[in-house]
Amino acid sequence: MTTGVQFRGTLSPSQTQRWFTFNWDANQHVLWEVVPDTARPGAAEVDWNVAIERADPAHVTYWITITNLTAANVQFEARYAIIA
Repeated sequence: MTTGVQFRGTLSPSQTQRWFTFNWDANQHVLWEVVPDTARPGAAEVDWNVAIERADPAHVTYWITITNLTAANVQFEARYAIIA
């Protein structure tokens, strides 16, 4: 398995933003996770979903939408794991 951080970012309070990352091998199985960098115990800080575009027969683009669930700025990492 290969893991890494694809990008980092900051969201304002209650902000939702969409990012894309392209040219991924369509034959690979990739999992995505968004992890806050700032500790705020007591509740979830971010929510995310991933949509997939077939860019061409060999490649996909991942569209990652991230929402800040808090009333403060949140810094985060968008992490991936290639499992196959």
